[in-house]
Amino acid sequence: MSDRLIFHIDVNSAFVSWSAVEQLKKGGPDIRLIPSIVGGDPNSRTGIVAAKSIPAKKYGIVTGEPVGMALRKCPELVIVHSDFDWYRQCSRAFKSICGEYSPTMQSFSIDEVFLDMSGMRLIYPDPIRTAHEIKDRIYKELGFTVNVGIGENKLCAKMASDFEKPNKVHTLFPDEIKEKMWPLPVGDLFSCGKSTTVKLKSLNIKTIGQLAATPVDQLALLLGERAANHFHQYANGIDDSLVLDEPEDAKGYSTENTFNEDVVDIETINRILLGEADVVCSRMRAEGGKCSCVGVTFRNLDFVNKSHQRKLPEPTDVTDVIYKIAKDLMKESWHGEALRLIGISLSDIDRDGFEQISLFVDEDKEKRKLLDSTLDSIRDRFGTGAVQRASTIDKTRR
Repeated sequence: MSDRLIFHIDVNSAFVSWSAVEQLKKGGPDIRLIPSIVGGDPNSRTGIVAAKSIPAKKYGIVTGEPVGMALRKCPELVIVHSDFDWYRQCSRAFKSICGEYSPTMQSFSIDEVFLDMSGMRLIYPDPIRTAHEIKDRIYKELGFTVNVGIGENKLCAKMASDFEKPNKVHTLFPDEIKEKMWPLPVGDLFSCGKSTTVKLKSLNIKTIGQLAATPVDQLALLLGERAANHFHQYANGIDDSLVLDEPEDAKGYSTENTFNEDVVDIETINRILLGEADVVCSRMRAEGGKCSCVGVTFRNLDFVNKSHQRKLPEPTDVTDVIYKIAKDLMKESWHGEALRLIGISLSDIDRDGFEQISLFVDEDKEKRKLLDSTLDSIRDRFGTGAVQRASTIDKTRR
């Protein structure tokens, strides 16, 4: 038996749960128990559905659809506006509790963490009891529920946490894979997107067990060698990736966004890149850094990642400069395929404050630096959602 033991802890319907806690503090209803959504504008009823309650799901409401369409399905639908400053507070509080149980915690997203519990049986001799303790503490202290998945690797822990919800603890150990994971639809396998699912079904591979039993060389003809190995190993519960702590002194900065809908036009891509550049540059400036290398990453529907980067002649922390480089990199490397993930990375970080002095004053650059400084000050004082660049707003939705 492996000595590895991994927990995956996932907030149940995070945005709905966190909004519910906030609404209850104000004397409002528990939106988790009624048809409700988070997203859009509750006054003008515009925008898209960012998250939905379980009762709303019964009406056929799906994440990403227009709020107007959701209202036609359920006229009594309760709409709650997103509050990302509050969500970040909830996320930090949830992760703070999780971090008390292991010295090695990896934040997987705003509402998910992995805990490496390997070698801690003397402290926590009963992993299932410990998982229940974490789950119950989060509910008692913070007011929302989580699922905890337990396995010998990150994949199995992640798959286990996605079993029956909410407020549950599940295990997925090697001797349970055949019974618990193999009967599931192949699309339920972590990282198996819609496009890959369609391709696999064309080979009559409909369950994870069928995928696990299919030879890799046969899968490679359909998916390519890299993806074939990836999905075959995952279907057999094999994952050697480590639970990685975030470094104390960041050697680089990155941010990325995954989308429920295909991104296919350059205007949308550029708007996303500007928003990401704004976020990642602000983080870098807060820690006194400048970067000498900018990179972009994107993922297509076949789960293939591509990246492209460029070295800079001198370090910079100016958002507009970094954004323009990211746009150029995307233009050079993207060939029109539909995307589901876009990200920006900054590396080769310089913290000594050195800047080459020019004989000529670049007034535009000074204005851009002043703008960055002003935006940083506003966000520090009033929160990250207090101000937004107009260019990052989707003008197709009013």
